[in-house]
Amino acid sequence: MQALMSEPHIYVERTLALIKPDVIDKEEEIEDIILRSGFTIVQKRKLQLSPEQCSNFYADQYGKMFFPNLTAYMSSGPLVAMVLARHNAIAYWKELLGPSNSIRAKETHPDSLRAIYGTDDLRNAVHGSVRFSSAEREIRFMFPEVIIEPIPVGQAAKDYLNLYVNPTLLAGLTELCKQKPADPLVPLICGNSPMKPSTGVQPFSYDPFSVT
Repeated sequence: MQALMSEPHIYVERTLALIKPDVIDKEEEIEDIILRSGFTIVQKRKLQLSPEQCSNFYADQYGKMFFPNLTAYMSSGPLVAMVLARHNAIAYWKELLGPSNSIRAKETHPDSLRAIYGTDDLRNAVHGSVRFSSAEREIRFMFPEVIIEPIPVGQAAKDYLNLYVNPTLLAGLTELCKQKPADPLVPLICGNSPMKPSTGVQPFSYDPFSVT
């Protein structure tokens, strides 16, 4: 009896990053630091949250003295939300952020993002998920249309391609050789897709870089 191939093991982790309202003008600088630190920006959007949405996002902080100021600050202007990916993304992003109090960060972690761009404990420039469970919840909050799936790399990526992608590509290319259509992209993309759209109806396309 032929043994079943196990699911590819996943190594890449994701976390949520927020560029807060008071440093939105430093967006490009901060993103450049993120990319140079080995992260991939998987999803990105600019949006403005209402006080109620901020209360829901920071629900775990409810009841603390700073909570009203926090929700007022986070709803005071647009912010940038990003899904970052790399090995041990949560830990590396927290390290790049530095201490939550920007005043202390300037003393103990002067090269951290909060030391460079933050002002104090409240206006600390950037946000990061503290653990895996909160990263999942926060990503779903900021990107409700995104399905969170881990990213395979290395041998796991090769296994994934061999198991799921290559058979579909082979079938599509074989059919192209048989039909020799004038526009080869149409049958290759639509004819072999399990989610083929109805004729005459354009499939919805989400732009992760849209401003809402």
